[in-house]
Amino acid sequence: MSTAQPELRNFVGGDYTGTVDGATSEVVDPSTGEAYARAPISSAHDVDAAMTAAEAGFELWRDATPAERQRALLRIADAVEARADELIDAECRNTGKPVEATRQEEIGPMLDELRFFAGAARILEGKSAGEYLRDHTSYVRREPIGVCAQITPWNYPMVMAVWKFAPAIAAGNSVVLKPSDTTPVSTLLLAEIAAEFLPAGVLNVVCGDRDTGRAVVAHPAPQLVSITGSTRAGMEVAVAAAADLKKAHLELGGKAPVIVFDDVDIQATAEAIAGAGYFNAGQDCTAATRVLVHSRIAADLTAALAEAARATRVGPPQDKDAFFGPVNNANQLSRVQGFLERTPDYAEIVAGGKRIGDRGYFLEPTVVAGLKQNDEMIQDEVFGPVITVQEFDDEAKAVRWANDVRFGLSASVWTQNHGVAMRVSRRLDFGAVWINTHLPFVSEMPHGGYGHSGYGKDLSMYGFEEYTRIKHVMSYLG
Repeated sequence: MSTAQPELRNFVGGDYTGTVDGATSEVVDPSTGEAYARAPISSAHDVDAAMTAAEAGFELWRDATPAERQRALLRIADAVEARADELIDAECRNTGKPVEATRQEEIGPMLDELRFFAGAARILEGKSAGEYLRDHTSYVRREPIGVCAQITPWNYPMVMAVWKFAPAIAAGNSVVLKPSDTTPVSTLLLAEIAAEFLPAGVLNVVCGDRDTGRAVVAHPAPQLVSITGSTRAGMEVAVAAAADLKKAHLELGGKAPVIVFDDVDIQATAEAIAGAGYFNAGQDCTAATRVLVHSRIAADLTAALAEAARATRVGPPQDKDAFFGPVNNANQLSRVQGFLERTPDYAEIVAGGKRIGDRGYFLEPTVVAGLKQNDEMIQDEVFGPVITVQEFDDEAKAVRWANDVRFGLSASVWTQNHGVAMRVSRRLDFGAVWINTHLPFVSEMPHGGYGHSGYGKDLSMYGFEEYTRIKHVMSYLG
């Protein structure tokens, strides 16, 4: 598939297919602000066609052995690796991300996750079979759920697609996946690549808007609905799934606290936080964007963060020295600018804060100091290259402020004191806590949050088990 083609199509039943009414929307390059393709706005009829294909695909794939599922995913991984340049080109044009950053930070993890779940397919565990009731033998089966409806966001279109479909397919399910309407290109290419190694209908991609997403969730075929997206979208999905008693898996927003104690190396810590806060233009639900720093080093750390912000290069995909690219779309740029324009008088934008140029959606790396706990930039997810700084004077206050948000996805603690690190990490109400680092993921460990960050896990065997159902089988021996 050429990413430059003017008309994109859904990928259903193992091939590209047209839609019923032919409605489309523009696909925009965020680094230029110009449309370069059109994508389908799939109707309920188009969604129904994809679900029908997925049901047929499931009937074939559910009986594949774990070894066969493993082999397919390993071959998909090898094909993704071989066609990495095509995927990078599609992703960068669709998101504006720097080419080199995408190659280094996204292709490797995608391959690792595909290969991890390929192995996971063969090591599902359960309670030992036995006679838990005299003269009866019981055992547990872990079975695929069926058709899985999946919705992915625009911040990491490729990676999030793999996070969704790899465990589902490894467990023997089929998938109907809807990418964000602003970033469908790389997901369609992934489906094309995977189709060579899967039965038709196992992995289907339908493009469209919010109404398309609603049709995907409301359709009676899926037994599980998984979304990575905003809290608003997750709540809507949860309500719709509950109406049909579908299993829901929600990976939503975040507001990660970064607690910095006064015994750290200030310069090194500031550089690490800036890297974890500005990566992907801060468009990451785990981004290190809410710094809580001990008052004894607050001024010095704020100055070091401002210096790091000014040293961070922003540029288009072809800029080999750019650390991050544009914000994904015009609406998101306007939203981030709105937060900055409403900065209270008692707070200060100490670095950045302005749009870069008038072409594309570029924004300066920004540091805002002096905010109060109830301010919107502290309480709400900005999802842009903005780091806020607050001061605390004791450990208890740091923990209280860290937990005093609706979100519970991720956090980090920075200190050389082991006792402090253990105490604070225990008290933080977040699904992932890093110590003296922020942002790394590994396929073997779970990712998922609490509160308005949703529920359910991605990655790891915990994430894999989300895509299975448990059946107790008992046999009378008499």
